[in-house]
Amino acid sequence: MSDEASFPLPNAGFDLTGQVALVTGASSGLGDRFARVLAAAGAKVAVCARRVERLDALVAEIAEAGGTAVAVPLDVTDAAAITAAVDAAEEALGRVTILVNNAGVPDARLAHRMSVEFVDTVIGTNLRGPWLMATEVAKRLIAAREPGRIVNISSMAGFATIGPGSALYVTTKGAVNRMTEALAVEWARNRINVNAIAPGTFQSEMMDGMIERMGDFREALPRKRYGDPAQLDSTLLYLVSPASEFVTGTVVKVDDGQMPR
Repeated sequence: MSDEASFPLPNAGFDLTGQVALVTGASSGLGDRFARVLAAAGAKVAVCARRVERLDALVAEIAEAGGTAVAVPLDVTDAAAITAAVDAAEEALGRVTILVNNAGVPDARLAHRMSVEFVDTVIGTNLRGPWLMATEVAKRLIAAREPGRIVNISSMAGFATIGPGSALYVTTKGAVNRMTEALAVEWARNRINVNAIAPGTFQSEMMDGMIERMGDFREALPRKRYGDPAQLDSTLLYLVSPASEFVTGTVVKVDDGQMPR
């Protein structure tokens, strides 16, 4: 039996003091929120994206709120840039112990009308980039014999096709789910937990583009509402904190009952 005295009661703390987090796609939407939440919980945060001016504003706001953050330019489709981004984050803040793979793009095109260049961009952003970022962070943790937490931002689209014009997005998010499960098994011995969050329809810049194309569809949802990014805070904090030490290889669905099971 485990020694219960070695764990607090309840074992549910979200204090991230001493942790260094890296968040991709942090210039807007969910990534912006994730960075703020991690900083508020005590982590030092490297915010990464292509739109540097937005990152600078985010860093200033985190600092004003009492947190610590640095802006790191990053295009996740560029393998060399991924290595350079982790180098920059660690030089400024210390070893990255928490990775949130949030960067992603939709497809919004019929499969037979996609150019090869567009296919490469979607796969590069949604799958290859998260893979390379996860392996870059993990190899450094493994070399240092330190534990870590990786959270991949998937989508409920990884479990169900959401209609015409989403085939490639659905494919990449399904692959992210399997990547999460496979890397969790491979790195379990190294004390690196790999999990994913699969949001449903949440308010974000990406969702704004979908609504512009399709119209407001909240009335078609069971609870007639879109998610607020704040409703993902507790799931994120759980997966990156000591509270989830025994949880790895899990994809947490957060969708308000929007998608079929």
